[in-house]
Amino acid sequence: MQLYMIVERFKHGDAIPVYRRFRDRGRLAPEGLTYVASYVDTALQTCYQLMQTDDPGKLQEWIGNWNDIVEFEVHPVMTSAEAVERIAPRL
Repeated sequence: MQLYMIVERFKHGDAIPVYRRFRDRGRLAPEGLTYVASYVDTALQTCYQLMQTDDPGKLQEWIGNWNDIVEFEVHPVMTSAEAVERIAPRL
């Protein structure tokens, strides 16, 4: 499964519409997209969310449920342990 770090910037710096939708409708993630963890900056303007899927289309489907109130950056990432394993032969 591929991990993705999602940087979500709340449009107009306004977290209220985001949290209201989450309260009313949940994460709106399609089957096959797994939430791992998230962190929000103290200004309540940006969320850093880790998601996992084998199907990048599921990620795009999820983004489509939120892109009217959130701007997204998507970064494929790996764990530090995976990075050590990948780089070890070149050390």
